Amino acid sequence: MMGERDERDPEQVPVGAPDGATAAGAEASATTSGSVAAERSGTDAAATAGPGDHDTRFFGQPWSLVHIFFVEMWERFSFYGMQGILLLYMYYSVTEGGLGMPEATAAGIVGAYGGTVYLSTILGAWVADRLLGSERVLFYSAIVIMAGHIALSLIPGYWGLGVGLILVAVGSGGLKANATAVVGTLYASDDTRRDAGFSLFYLGINLGAFLGPILTGWAQVTWGFHAGFLLAAIGMAAGLIQYSFGRRGLPKDASVVANPLPRNRYGLWVGVAAGAVLVIVALVLLQVIRADNLAQVVILITVVAAVAYFAVILSSRAISSLERSRVLGFIPLFLVSVAFWSLYQQQFTVLTIYSDKQLDRTVFGIELPPSVIQSINPIFIIILSGVFAALWTKLGARQPSTPVKFGLASIIMGIAFLLFLPFTGGAPNSTPMLAIVGILFVFTVAELLLSPVGLSVTTKLAPTRFHTQMVALFFLSVALGTSIAGWLASFYDPENDPQGEVPYFLTLGLIAIAVGAVLLVFVKPVLKLMRGVR
Repeated sequence: MMGERDERDPEQVPVGAPDGATAAGAEASATTSGSVAAERSGTDAAATAGPGDHDTRFFGQPWSLVHIFFVEMWERFSFYGMQGILLLYMYYSVTEGGLGMPEATAAGIVGAYGGTVYLSTILGAWVADRLLGSERVLFYSAIVIMAGHIALSLIPGYWGLGVGLILVAVGSGGLKANATAVVGTLYASDDTRRDAGFSLFYLGINLGAFLGPILTGWAQVTWGFHAGFLLAAIGMAAGLIQYSFGRRGLPKDASVVANPLPRNRYGLWVGVAAGAVLVIVALVLLQVIRADNLAQVVILITVVAAVAYFAVILSSRAISSLERSRVLGFIPLFLVSVAFWSLYQQQFTVLTIYSDKQLDRTVFGIELPPSVIQSINPIFIIILSGVFAALWTKLGARQPSTPVKFGLASIIMGIAFLLFLPFTGGAPNSTPMLAIVGILFVFTVAELLLSPVGLSVTTKLAPTRFHTQMVALFFLSVALGTSIAGWLASFYDPENDPQGEVPYFLTLGLIAIAVGAVLLVFVKPVLKLMRGVR
């Protein structure tokens, strides 16, 4: 634990765990999330007996967990439900209920939006740490998310899209950053139920991620896009109502402001926030930031933020030579993580387009909506996360090191892209559903080798004085990869260039394999820099 900081300490930027759909249940992700949660609470939450010590009413867990379980489940329902139809809404013609946007521009916006969600986790955690506490940020974030979905469902055209996506991105970042922190406050450090509690929490996340795309896709096909967005809003409202009653029973640690911002600095930060908003508005009005370059803008912002983080940590006099070496060892892992997410997150861009136009979605005589594809990965996560957790437990010290896992994840992700090649250039509805199910199975295997492992190793490599900045860096790798995924999708244009599918999947697949292979070649030097961390 970092403990209390004085004013001379570097300001920490705490963040939460990665999306539960990508972190569920593998290699001590639950334990890591709990430790990060306690870190962020500002009190030694892990060592403080909470009200759930002898409460076993929710499958052996504290009853308070049920409230966080359902608010997170409904948030993921609304998030993935909306995202399942978002790209289609943007590029479908006006006569089909969409906005008629070019596919490349629409895909870029989806990527930029996804990157902004992960950037917003840093903002949400900072607000919790310095101003409001995790529990209140979680509650207010849920309200903001619901407002975003309402805007998408009720405000027509580009205004509804812009207002809705901004609100959902900021709200999702705030909720994602703090829900795990609140779960962590339910358990003492010696409570053996902690890991099981986090596993239940992640189960709720994946249930929402599974149901959301199916039901919003059904609503979109039946009544139109705005009905799908409204269903997402209703889901978030259900979670919010339930949580608003249950939040009173949460422990006091959940509301602690870890490092309160001095009153005399409020004006400074209000000025900084207002200045940032004015700069963004000016750049939009001057058309420096446009819909067709939004992904590149988010990429640039994320790169600058990541370089700044690394520079601040590595140049600090507050870290030892051992800690500095470990931070240097994290750099190749960061780069491989970016490469991985830039392919993996194309589930929401290229794979959506592919599913809409080339996938045979007829199952038992019923044509499924394209969004249903987004529900396949959560099923595999639920099934495989326990398998991976058991595998790592059985192997113990004999399991592959983190760089090996990262390298394998990138290689397997590249192979997943190569698996598209037999089906490229096909006619509409020519790709069998079973083929996409198989490819997404490979996606999930790669994900479980990198996502939970990444959070775990980040906390191990982090210098004591910069523990949360390192976790922020892992999130920035996800944000950067997601934004790149949106930008890369602009090169995917099978309608105007049917033969372009082959070089697209082939090139990206081979690059990912090469990136993973390079890391495997340099495993020993990387481990040497990591100084005892595997």
